[in-house]
Amino acid sequence: MNEKISKEILADVLGTSKRVVNGWAKSGRIQTSIDGKNGHEYVNKESIQNFKELDFLFDNSWDKFSTITPKKEYKIIELFAGCGGLALGLENAGFKSLLTNEIDNDASKTLKLNRPNWNVVNDDISNVSFKKYLDKVDMISGGFPCQAFSYAGNKFGFDDTRGTLFYEFARAVKEVNPKIFVAENVRGLLTHDNGRTLQTIKSVISELGYDLVSEEVLKAIFYKVPQKRERLILVAVRKDLSPYVRYTKPPKNNKIFTLSDALKSGVLYNQDCPNSDGQVYPNRKKEIMSLIPQGGYWKDLPDELQREYMKGSYHLGGGKTGVARRLSWSQPSLTLTCAPAQKQTERCHPEETRPLSVREYARIQTFPDSWEFAGSKTSQYKQIGNAVPVNFAYSIGLSLIKLLNDIENSDMKTVLPDVQSSSQLSFKL
Repeated sequence: MNEKISKEILADVLGTSKRVVNGWAKSGRIQTSIDGKNGHEYVNKESIQNFKELDFLFDNSWDKFSTITPKKEYKIIELFAGCGGLALGLENAGFKSLLTNEIDNDASKTLKLNRPNWNVVNDDISNVSFKKYLDKVDMISGGFPCQAFSYAGNKFGFDDTRGTLFYEFARAVKEVNPKIFVAENVRGLLTHDNGRTLQTIKSVISELGYDLVSEEVLKAIFYKVPQKRERLILVAVRKDLSPYVRYTKPPKNNKIFTLSDALKSGVLYNQDCPNSDGQVYPNRKKEIMSLIPQGGYWKDLPDELQREYMKGSYHLGGGKTGVARRLSWSQPSLTLTCAPAQKQTERCHPEETRPLSVREYARIQTFPDSWEFAGSKTSQYKQIGNAVPVNFAYSIGLSLIKLLNDIENSDMKTVLPDVQSSSQLSFKL
């Protein structure tokens, strides 16, 4: 486990606030000590061994899990691929890409630049037919944007999703009939349109002939990603296969990685982060941001500068902790957005008074330094900010490899009589 764990990390891991953790320290429930080298306060690991939620910090389940390898070549199609975070992570886990679809020109160029051997289809997914891949693909993956569906007639089925990108994802599943599929999305999908969007998705998954075997929000910090990012992961298995196997999510790694791990030489990277292009602050903003301490935000400014920087927002409620935010070496990065210098979601370098650079962005998303990004600086930030962290995707990929291995190992001579293959189901497209 981490030799040291900060109060902030402990709060993130337990899903509570630093104020609660401070209360535990004050009451003696946990013990802390000050690092003589940097003056930071850390929680003594001996005092958190009784927290059941922290058991993963003291075991090495990850080491055995990371040895999983595919029993055969598992073929995948990826949709809405972006700049390749999910695709690369799945490749690292052992999957072979047959087709990768992305509509954005710059993101497609990024994919082709780094993987010229991939079959990258740069087109609107609605123009792409997948029928030639029927029964030739083990898995479909991708993250579709969540859009509100039509509820005319209250059917809550496949036809209700027409005109949305989930419809295209479902159409690909219907045309290909893979053994499994995985879809990732933002946490907000759970409550999107008062929960009706997810309910329709679940209904369609069943209608397609699949069982949803996992529906869970996972935190990237548990999977060798130095970033406080969360994603909803949906895993579905074809109904003729699901009775014979059980999906298990990846175990948590016993180390929580920080911004220092991302940008400095260490376990994640064997050298300090290379220099690269990045945004710059206007002069006055730079003057003000230079006064923000590491890990601090606008509340750490003198009152007159708070008023100048916040303007009318100064008197509004809420902490607005992302405003004028400087990151900390000793903490995982806040979730990256499509730009590092947006007022509500500032991502300032912990020491230098500047926004994070493109390559720093990529490192926090655990892309290798060899992964190049096409397009303008603005486009590169957007591609990276929208990506699935590579190590996160790799971890999920290993669980999916294990699932497919279990399918291969299962004795499925007898198929349940009331279950049909999704390729036999009929839909009006």
